[in-house]
Amino acid sequence: MSERKGFLLRLDPALLDALQRWASDDLRSVNAQIEFLLRRVLAEEGRLPGGTAARRGDRGTRGRGGKS
Repeated sequence: MSERKGFLLRLDPALLDALQRWASDDLRSVNAQIEFLLRRVLAEEGRLPGGTAARRGDRGTRGRGGKS
């Protein structure tokens, strides 16, 4: 297993509540949900090293808010 680094993150309480509900719906911990979302956005933006990431502007309807 790869080494994990700890990172303190301060969030708005409403944002944390929304993340907790979403993580629960997806049967994930909040930490796993945040990591999942960060990986997805990094891949979509072509910023995830070593992956087959989508390039900027090549998001179709899956971009933010469903808009290209």
